[in-house]
Amino acid sequence: MSEPWLSFYPKNIPAEIEIGNQTLQDLLLDAEAKYSDIKGFACMGKEMTYKELFDQARAFSNYCREVLKLRKGDRLALMIPNVLQYPICLFGGLFAGLTIVNLNPLDKAESLKSELKDSGAKAIVVLENFTTELEKIIEQTDVEKVILTSIGSRHPFLERWLINSYLRYIKKVIPTWHLLGAIRLHEALKLGEQYTFTKAAIKPDDLAFFQYTGGTTGAAKGVMLSHRNIVANLLQIHAWTKEMLKPQQEVVLTALPLYHIFSLVINCFLFTFLGGRNVLVPDPRNIPNLVSVMQKSGITCFCGVNTLFNALLHNEAFRAMNHSPAVVIGGGMAVQKAVADEWQKVTGSVLIQGYGLTETSPVVTINPLDAKEFTGSIGQPIPSTKVSIRNDETGKAMPLGEVGDLCVQGPQVMQGYFHRGQETAEVMRDGWLHTGDAAYMDKKGFIYIVDRIKDMVVVSGFNVYPAEVENMLKTMPGVNEVAVIGVPDTDHGEVVKAFIVPEAESKLTEKAVIKFCHDKLAAYKCPHFVEFRDSLPKSPVGKILKKDLRAQKKA
Repeated sequence: MSEPWLSFYPKNIPAEIEIGNQTLQDLLLDAEAKYSDIKGFACMGKEMTYKELFDQARAFSNYCREVLKLRKGDRLALMIPNVLQYPICLFGGLFAGLTIVNLNPLDKAESLKSELKDSGAKAIVVLENFTTELEKIIEQTDVEKVILTSIGSRHPFLERWLINSYLRYIKKVIPTWHLLGAIRLHEALKLGEQYTFTKAAIKPDDLAFFQYTGGTTGAAKGVMLSHRNIVANLLQIHAWTKEMLKPQQEVVLTALPLYHIFSLVINCFLFTFLGGRNVLVPDPRNIPNLVSVMQKSGITCFCGVNTLFNALLHNEAFRAMNHSPAVVIGGGMAVQKAVADEWQKVTGSVLIQGYGLTETSPVVTINPLDAKEFTGSIGQPIPSTKVSIRNDETGKAMPLGEVGDLCVQGPQVMQGYFHRGQETAEVMRDGWLHTGDAAYMDKKGFIYIVDRIKDMVVVSGFNVYPAEVENMLKTMPGVNEVAVIGVPDTDHGEVVKAFIVPEAESKLTEKAVIKFCHDKLAAYKCPHFVEFRDSLPKSPVGKILKKDLRAQKKA
């Protein structure tokens, strides 16, 4: 198979990496041994050294194994935003040999029930702010034990009391809960401290995560990711970034939720592997607070998604900042060129785009970290990764420059979907993971995503990729956010419809938008309809949910 990217790889990056038989437990304990006294995690002014955090993780591991009697392979659900309790419980659960089920704290009852029942989770750690929806369905799941925590749980007593009292009595965001038999996390840790920690007998092929995905396109599926999958991707990313990201020197701002695979592997595992300082932000939607944290933290690396970059660029305090992190990585969704160009203009930093998905642990491709400008490419395949652009129907490889289904092979590719053999077989064909993303590869192995194959709109037999229309519309003055879908039409089969969130005080009209498009695009690609919205439906990391827009039009 042709692998043109290898001839054009950035300097000092190997074609293959040695993965070995390490587990996440091995890598985490090695990190603690190297970086014990370094302040590894910070949140809302509270800092913890790696030793402090890992001591608590071991206590939590002991609690799970000795008190709850959970055994290797049992599932532990985490329903926690970006607070210090997340890495404590994550690492502790992994030390106990458990399979972690990451849940979105903002999910509603039916989604929680579906994922808890599907995974068979036996215990759950939940921030008390989010107990209301859990209470509605917990009796219908296999959960036997609930561990509760609060935002200020890891802060000193007075700070903890002030934070939690403010949230409970002033902000009124902590509900009264009635979860029988629930235990507070600090009590669970005290119980765990009474036992001697022993390493669990974990093997590389043991499952580390059930990571639920598919919510943007249909019912969520539990992606089975092994220790080998995550370790491989961690080492692949490290091989690609080691010239820029140095051990014990990096400060990463973690605004994207750690329960999402992008933030989990890059922000949490990679920077722990490097002995970096991880500044956790519980609510990235509060842009003024996020900017304030950025100003105070001296960050060197920032990972985000297009909507977050766009929101920051619309904040005057951010635009007035006189510094920017050296490494800025965009993923989770396509970065729009207009946003990337404005980011570079305002900050002086090139926005480095990568690509991945939950099924690949997640990273498949990254652009060189020393890139001088944003090109729109998702980069080249990372070491030990093969990418092929194939015809979605025949499976035949497409010539360079032609659009097809982006397919992936590599040690980071999932074990399959839990209890979903047919759906696994639909995407894992002939040894390749078929991503469903329409893309092409140039002669240097750089890959360009055109759109999701299923998002493609067919107008009178012509293919229209919404991303092309969205990128063009984002250059129109007055457009803040935009999403494009296809809607049924008796004459053309489908036509294009644009949903636009205008800038404040914008005077955009449907007629002006359509004319703008006709001046720049072929007629069949132009919207027939434009709908203005105050906001667009989004996933937890800010990905616009087009399935929700389609569903709203059918209702």
